[in-house]
Amino acid sequence: MPIVIALIVIAVGSVAFHMLNPWWLTPIASNWKYIDTTIAITFWITGFVFTAVVLFMAYCVFRFRHKDGSQAAYRPENNKLEWGLAIVTGVGVVAMLTPGLFVWSQFVTAPPNSSEIEVVGEQWSWAFRLPGKNGRLGASDNKYVSPDNPLGINPDDPNGKDNVVIVGDDLHLPVGKPVRVWLRSVDVVHDFYVPEFRAKMDLMPGMVTRFWFTPTRTGTFEILCAGFCGVGHPQMRGNVVIDTENDYRTWLQKQQTFAQLSTPAK
Repeated sequence: MPIVIALIVIAVGSVAFHMLNPWWLTPIASNWKYIDTTIAITFWITGFVFTAVVLFMAYCVFRFRHKDGSQAAYRPENNKLEWGLAIVTGVGVVAMLTPGLFVWSQFVTAPPNSSEIEVVGEQWSWAFRLPGKNGRLGASDNKYVSPDNPLGINPDDPNGKDNVVIVGDDLHLPVGKPVRVWLRSVDVVHDFYVPEFRAKMDLMPGMVTRFWFTPTRTGTFEILCAGFCGVGHPQMRGNVVIDTENDYRTWLQKQQTFAQLSTPAK
């Protein structure tokens, strides 16, 4: 009986803790409420299964407890039960995966009117690149990475000359405008993560990954690396600042372009 009571307390206590806890997901600051909905669906499905399994265990411990003279029935196979469990499990898995597939497709498919930025990860810091007046990012390749060209911008691509390069400073973006984010790494695997944006994407060496989002409120939000990338991983942090349009333009005018950074000082 103590085991039965303990199992019931675990089931009821887990549900109560989930429903009554004083914290939840971080307040969202972008358009990706779909991701919160998908997480909620997963919680409901897995929570129901967890509670049902624990309560069923409690029932079995009580119903089939030891009694003098009783003998357990030996049934090594039960096709009906196995098929039922397989079907129920399959339906549950599909119910969890299907919303995520739709959200993922939306997450990586930016609207046509999106601006572009590039995020570059390197042990153990973040760097950023914004397009210039023509609105296009120049080509880049890790073979061009050097102390004078930390983002590996192709010096022969005219579209890269006026690209704004930000190294060791905050990234600024305007509020209310969709932005497509291109991500790459110059060394090992990193993971760009801003909890308030529901933005999380791996940076893979030799690959370019992407997602998009629309900032919905101004403020300063911390960028984390969510992929272990070496001894300096905990210190790989940065900030993205969401500005009003006027503040963003003022900040942008103060930034240096790739051409300016590449010009030797006289």
